[in-house]
Amino acid sequence: MKFVISGKNIDLTPGLQQAVETKLKKLDRYFNAETEAKVTLSVSKAGQKIEVTIPVRGSIIRAEQTSEDMYTSIDLVQDTIVRQMRKYKTKLLNSYKSGGAFSPEYVDEPADDENTIKIVRSKKFAVKPMDPEEACLQMEMLNHSFYVFRNSETEEINVVYKRKSGTYGLIEPEA
Repeated sequence: MKFVISGKNIDLTPGLQQAVETKLKKLDRYFNAETEAKVTLSVSKAGQKIEVTIPVRGSIIRAEQTSEDMYTSIDLVQDTIVRQMRKYKTKLLNSYKSGGAFSPEYVDEPADDENTIKIVRSKKFAVKPMDPEEACLQMEMLNHSFYVFRNSETEEINVVYKRKSGTYGLIEPEA
């Protein structure tokens, strides 16, 4: 596995780069040697954050972790990716029968079926035309973290969601 390591508001010391490579090298059992992982380390008021993005044949495996210590964040992000790989192995391998960017050892391991995705509830509702601000108010009144609505300006189905920072986001389809 190859790593492209970059930093925002942080000095990328050789020790920090080595810690990232050493910890994430444990992911080699899941990916081919040509697979490239993009790693971004950043420091902000919220803490020390690591983001790992691994493009895999039209899909993306992504994890991010924030903590008070960068080395702790590195440990946590590696654990997150391992959990994702176990959880989505069946789905990933069904989508990419040839194994794609995955190592042969990982492809040959039995799948962990206990984490398969099961839809346990389905819901239908009328999608009312409204503007994004009104949708945010509806979302807050329902105490939900997202709200699906028809944008009265564009007539497209949109989603508003509450971000971790307390602000709102809007998801619109591309034309």
